[in-house]
Amino acid sequence: MNRQPIVVALRALGQTLWGADAPRGRPLLARWPGLARFAAPAGLLAALVLFLITLTVESEWGLPLPVAVLFAAMTVAPLLALPRRPLLAWRLTVLALSICTFNAPADRSWPWTPSLALGSVVVVAVVVTRVDRPVLAWVVATTAVPVFTLVHPENRAAVLALLGALAIVGDLIRRNRLSRRALAAQTELSEREQERRAVLEERTRIAREMHDVVAHHMSLIAVQAETAPYRLTEVPAPAAAEFVAIAASARDALTDMRRLLGVLRSESTGPQTAPQPDLGDLGAMVDAACRAGLPVTLDVAGVDDARVPAPVGLAAYRIVQEGLANAARHAAGAAVRVTVRAEGTALSVRVRNAPPEDARAPATEAGAGHGLTGMRERATSLGGTFTAGPLPDGGYAVAAELPYDAEGGDA
Repeated sequence: MNRQPIVVALRALGQTLWGADAPRGRPLLARWPGLARFAAPAGLLAALVLFLITLTVESEWGLPLPVAVLFAAMTVAPLLALPRRPLLAWRLTVLALSICTFNAPADRSWPWTPSLALGSVVVVAVVVTRVDRPVLAWVVATTAVPVFTLVHPENRAAVLALLGALAIVGDLIRRNRLSRRALAAQTELSEREQERRAVLEERTRIAREMHDVVAHHMSLIAVQAETAPYRLTEVPAPAAAEFVAIAASARDALTDMRRLLGVLRSESTGPQTAPQPDLGDLGAMVDAACRAGLPVTLDVAGVDDARVPAPVGLAAYRIVQEGLANAARHAAGAAVRVTVRAEGTALSVRVRNAPPEDARAPATEAGAGHGLTGMRERATSLGGTFTAGPLPDGGYAVAAELPYDAEGGDA
């Protein structure tokens, strides 16, 4: 015999009658913090008014004043506990429905005051949206006891039907709320994973490009060392042997680096034989953007290509490239200004676009949403800084500071 359902039912019964309260849901006025400040005072005022109304009705029904005060307090107490302790409010409601009955006039078909009946409906409607199904079943069954026992037979079926409808709707609301929370949590997790993946992919791409840059210079070192004895006259034999050793070391280092960084290339991406772009290629890229219909102005001043190391020049080129792509996607037709400055031992790169001509115009292309991530990774990988954000006039700007004081240039 499977006792698992019985154990679950008994645990749910204990939870219903004396267990910990249901977890608090999101405050009703959470979206309107201005109104939330007045919720507590308004609720206390409404409870006071309800207490006075119930007290008046109980007194008209001929109850002694102490009993009327007690019954009015039992009517209001569940509503006061409902926002923070829904299960406690329901327990107080069942107690009130069971006790506050012998005072009703004989000609009335309802054993409770209107305020107690309506308040009980509100309490049950809230509780059934907060508890899980086993507890919900016990809540409905327990509430049905005073209803079935005390309500007039003519109204009993309608009240029980209302109770069942509240249970069904409440369960649907609770399941919908849980589904939305799970979806929101999954969406947040997916966004974080997507960001992390974008960072890793960008770092991998940067590593591949750095590999190509370094491999180019290592190859030059090896070639220069091998040809030095033939290009230079009267090279002593020890010096020629040293050149041969330098060339061999350079080629060994190049082989080891290719073996180590080869894992960074996907199966479909082979080695890049074309030279990597640098600051000297900015003009060609800007001309291509202008031919594509993007009004771009390039301002390069005080930049000595020979002093800017290849990794810094490559990062600057990629940042400008992504900045122009973002401007084309999100501000089609807007003027773009690219500024590159050599400030001391750092390279300053700024891409600024004016507001789009038509703010209602849709983007011409839906980007992947990781362009800023890639630009930031390139700047920080060189020890620099990166900022991006809207401008007061409605435009947008990205700016990067790429230091190269630790580099010795291209040597």
